[in-house]
Amino acid sequence: MTTVYDFSVKKTNGEELSLDAYKGKPLIIVNTASKCGFTDQFKDLQELYEAYKEDGLVVLGFPSDNFNDQEFDDINKTVEFCQLNYGVTFPMFEKIDVKGVEASPLFSFLTSEKKGMLTEGIKWNFTKFLVNREGHVVERFAPQTSPLKMKKKIESII
Repeated sequence: MTTVYDFSVKKTNGEELSLDAYKGKPLIIVNTASKCGFTDQFKDLQELYEAYKEDGLVVLGFPSDNFNDQEFDDINKTVEFCQLNYGVTFPMFEKIDVKGVEASPLFSFLTSEKKGMLTEGIKWNFTKFLVNREGHVVERFAPQTSPLKMKKKIESII
């Protein structure tokens, strides 16, 4: 059975990373954007990361420019923006596509595991996937759902 650990992604420096590196840890995987109405969610994602990282939780941020050109072209600007404005210390990755024919294999997998209310695919920035310690997607949260509303579900898997 396929899990998120079967995928590799690119770090912001272009280096390949197997998600197997996070084996045994609960994860929040989220597509992000620096110039979106939901960008303030970085603050809440960072709060969750800090609150639960001792329990193993890791937030993985994947910048995407699939929706109305809301991400910087330069990944270094994205990372700097997130750190300076929201204190982000959780891992951020290379900018990717999260929908369409160019969608990253990871996000194609995530959306096939947990479909959205109206569509299987990602419909906007800050779609959040909660993954258990075994690498299985247990919940999908809509872009408008505050990350802080994920607390009970996070606590059930840590």
